[in-house]
Order: sequence, then C-alpha cells, then structure tokens
Amino acid sequence: MPRIALYPGSFDPVTNGHLDVVSHAVGLCDRLVVAIGVHPGKKPLFSIEERLDMVEAIFAPVASAAGCAFDCTTYDNLTVVAAQKNGATIMIRGLRDGTDLDYEMQLAGMNQAMAPEVQTVFVPASPGVRPITATLVRQIAAMGGDVSAFVPAGVVASLKAKFAG
Repeated sequence: MPRIALYPGSFDPVTNGHLDVVSHAVGLCDRLVVAIGVHPGKKPLFSIEERLDMVEAIFAPVASAAGCAFDCTTYDNLTVVAAQKNGATIMIRGLRDGTDLDYEMQLAGMNQAMAPEVQTVFVPASPGVRPITATLVRQIAAMGGDVSAFVPAGVVASLKAKFAG
C-alpha cells in the first residue's frame, strides 16, 4: 500500500520554509499531495491558479528527484476531509517554534478524533528558514524590500510583478 501524504497550506506565496518542509516530506511518502486551502473570507495576494502554478513549478522537481509522486490540489472544507478525499494517511505539518507546536498539537488532536486513520507528522523547520512566514514575505515585498533570501527565485519575480506599479 503506497504511503500518501497531504501537505496543506495557503502557499500565498510559496516560501523557502515550505520548500524545506517538502524536501523532508518527500522522503516520508510515496506520493505527496500539496493541498491549497481556499477560504472564502480571505483575500489572498495570488489567485488559486497562480498558487497552483507556483506549487507545481517549485515542488514537483523536488518530489521527482526523490522518486516521490507529486500532485497539487485545492480544498475548501476540513483539512482531514481533503486528506481522506486524496487517500492520504499522513498529514504533513511544518513546525518553526514552540508556538507552532502548541497550535499544531491542538489541530492534530482534533484531526485524530475526526479521522483516526490520518496520522499527523511534524516536520521541524531547518534553522535557516525558521523565521520565514508568508505574511512577512508579503509585507516586505509590498514595501519594496528584497525577499530573495526567503522565497524561491520564481516567486521573487511573481512578487515583483504583483507589486509593480
């Protein structure tokens, strides 16, 4: 039975922190599904199509190099439902610090109660990417700052295009 993992997030935009998690996750499963959450109450910087393109362009080569099948999708319901729908028995969650751990432990407990067949696996962020958040990246880029240390090169170009003008 193949090990299928779901890595959920908003990926608005993809950061080097996300890339770090994916580079570890592809070693834990046979197929990685990156699931982009769509929240009607939120106004993302990038459209769902732009985020799907970013995710595919940045993560697919990493998965391929590791011999891991890759797919990306969207969801607008509970994350555990998205995991079940995609046949995932592993939920990948990145951790930057203790604050993340406290929150993620609560989520993992609730998810386990709703879908006991889906096991949460925490992937600790590498030291160099721990301070990176998509929110901070968006704020820095919006103010004309250099985000090249925080996001893949293709995302730098996309952010510059978004904030040009």
